[in-house]
Amino acid sequence: MAQNPPAFEVTCPCCSAVLKVDPATKAVIAHTAAVKPKMFNDIEEAARAMKEQDGRRESIFRQSVEAQKHASDLLEKKFQEAVKKAKESPDTGKPIRDFDLD
Repeated sequence: MAQNPPAFEVTCPCCSAVLKVDPATKAVIAHTAAVKPKMFNDIEEAARAMKEQDGRRESIFRQSVEAQKHASDLLEKKFQEAVKKAKESPDTGKPIRDFDLD
């Protein structure tokens, strides 16, 4: 009778977790999550990072508000430019299709 080959371990390329796979059933029989390093060494450093992140978030929000205030002017200018371009090159009628040339 043939012996079952032993299970082998595979490292996940995305999350670096270790998966133990049974070759007979081709299924994962065990999973060991990768150890994640600490993001911050102490609470003061974490608090400082949060304050910086709040400042960046507030700045991005202010920029977004300013862009929305001027969005109507920008859209109006784009519309006027499109109208001007349409008047310069009036519609000449029905476009010629490849099918029409046969």
